[in-house]
Amino acid sequence: MKKEVTKEVQRIDTLNDKMRMRRKDSNALKVIENVFDDATLKTLYTICNKGILKALGGSISTGKEANVFLAEGEDRTLAIKIYRISSSTFNSMEEYILGDPRFRNIRHSKRDIIFAWTKKEHRNLERAIEAGVKVPVPIISERNVLVMEFMGKDERSYPQLKEAGVSSESAKATFDTIIKYMELLYTKANLVHGDLSEYNILIDPDTLEPIFIDMGQSVTLEHPRAQEFLRRDIENIVRYFKKYGIDADSEKLYSTIREIKDKAQE
Repeated sequence: MKKEVTKEVQRIDTLNDKMRMRRKDSNALKVIENVFDDATLKTLYTICNKGILKALGGSISTGKEANVFLAEGEDRTLAIKIYRISSSTFNSMEEYILGDPRFRNIRHSKRDIIFAWTKKEHRNLERAIEAGVKVPVPIISERNVLVMEFMGKDERSYPQLKEAGVSSESAKATFDTIIKYMELLYTKANLVHGDLSEYNILIDPDTLEPIFIDMGQSVTLEHPRAQEFLRRDIENIVRYFKKYGIDADSEKLYSTIREIKDKAQE
């Protein structure tokens, strides 16, 4: 048994070559050391063997708890989100975990919470898609790794709303779509994004369609702070679009979304 484990670890050690990861400089090496521990490499190896993943490319983004990498699939470009186990903290996760019924029976070890969080993001994305919200399509989630559709073109990810901005002519349409997506999340998917802002909305430059990302923290309506999070999401979007001359009433938007949900339940 010990020999089999050793052989498996040796096979995992070759994954860097198989997935064409380049250790070009000390910064890249630090990223690799923080993200690609033996357990994560083994998970990636498992996903490779399923035929989902062929090669891992460069970093797309680095967040508080996770790194996102470009990847090559069988017939399309993918994004791989890897939640860091060794170097992550729960400071940014705790307010979303406490009170979420989906974490009720999860052991409160760092590893178990991250695994549950990864699975939750996968399910949140599926629920958002079913509700008609534009988000990356999840492909597979294993342990701390989430493989999903790459939202970009020519290996360049779509820009954040903050970076892309919108024209004065398209601002109202973009604002209305974002509010509509928040409504669909709430009324159809029974979810609140929980951390919505100009930083986790991408803009497709060809269609100008907004795309919600980073839905690991999204909570169900049973969460005791769901209404607080919904209000905060709305206020963030209203604040951002004020510079485009859109003077929306945050409280009125909040009440409207609640009313739509209440009528649907009657």
